[in-house]
Amino acid sequence: MSCQDAIGVFDSGLGGLSAVKEFLHVLPNEKIIYFGDTGRVPYGNRSRETISKYAFQDASFLLKHNVKTVVAACGTVSSVAGDMLEERLPVPYTGVVNPTAFIADRKTKNGKIGIIGTAATISSHSYKLRLEKLNPKYKVYEQACPLFVPLVENGFICRDDQIVRLVIRRYLSELKETGVDTLILGCTHYPLLRDAIADFMGDGVTLVDSGYETAIYCAKILRENNLLNTNGEHQTPEFYVSDTPDGFKSVAGLFLGRDMEHTVTQIDIEQY
Repeated sequence: MSCQDAIGVFDSGLGGLSAVKEFLHVLPNEKIIYFGDTGRVPYGNRSRETISKYAFQDASFLLKHNVKTVVAACGTVSSVAGDMLEERLPVPYTGVVNPTAFIADRKTKNGKIGIIGTAATISSHSYKLRLEKLNPKYKVYEQACPLFVPLVENGFICRDDQIVRLVIRRYLSELKETGVDTLILGCTHYPLLRDAIADFMGDGVTLVDSGYETAIYCAKILRENNLLNTNGEHQTPEFYVSDTPDGFKSVAGLFLGRDMEHTVTQIDIEQY
């Protein structure tokens, strides 16, 4: 396999672009091929069987592009279908759960860790089980935040927005009272609400961004497998979606934090 091959990243929608932002920073020499399953989003309220089916189709599409690794930049997929993907894919795979849990383990000082994510992520207890494996004495608190994704995708991300603050207070009040000192943002949409979440939780709580930690971990995997691209040439990302690409540019700019040269292609994911 050539080290010029791309990194394949997928998500149930466009939230994974917040992880792509980190990949572009951490691995600037790598080509990124991103697939967002915008036609079937959200995954967070689907059954385990449906999520697993969708995840394998998404990964299969990326493999058609000869990617050298597959990344599920989606807390739901990582939690529900991660083991299946790791077992069945012919290239190195990572989701967001293990890298994120590992960093939370290193960051916490009082052993109280909070996790926020979609309903499917929370009901799978994936982060909780991983953290308790790292240290059985941890006290782990979970909270589903289903309204966070539609907030972000509709552009409600400002820390001073009253709707944003109201929803955050509704979901995180009890979590804050537990005294957690570390909070995992277990969905790649959530970093866009980071400032507002940090304001509510206070300075004593460390927020762990699953997208950033996954990019760091992916770099480690590529290095260990001698798959890093070292030619130094600029690589233009490619973006694919399963529904109309109309409006992609404005949403992508929101998640990526910048406008950039790119193509967006609609594909029929049911073929994979």
